[in-house]
Amino acid sequence: MGDPVVESMAEVRSHLADVIDRARRDETPTIITRRGRREAVVIDIEEYQRLHRIAEDVEEAWLNRLADEAEAEGTRGAVSLEEMAALLRDNQG
Repeated sequence: MGDPVVESMAEVRSHLADVIDRARRDETPTIITRRGRREAVVIDIEEYQRLHRIAEDVEEAWLNRLADEAEAEGTRGAVSLEEMAALLRDNQG
C-alpha cells in the first residue's frame, strides 16, 4: 500500500474518479480533510474487506478468550447475555 495522499474535500470533489482509481489501481488511500481536520479515507474495496475480516477475527478471538476465562472460573465468572452486550459496546466505544 502506498503512502496516503491528503486532500481537502473540495479537491476530492473535483476529481473523485481519479481518487477511486488511485485507491484501486495503485493501492494508495486518500485521506479527506474538511476545514483542516481529517474526516474520512478512500481505500480500495478489497483492502476494506481485508481490514473488516481482521477486525472480525480479532473480535471473535477476544470473545473466545472471555468465554474461556469465564469457563475456567466456573459459575463465579458467568456473564449474562446483557452483560456481554454491554462489554462489547464499551469495548467498541
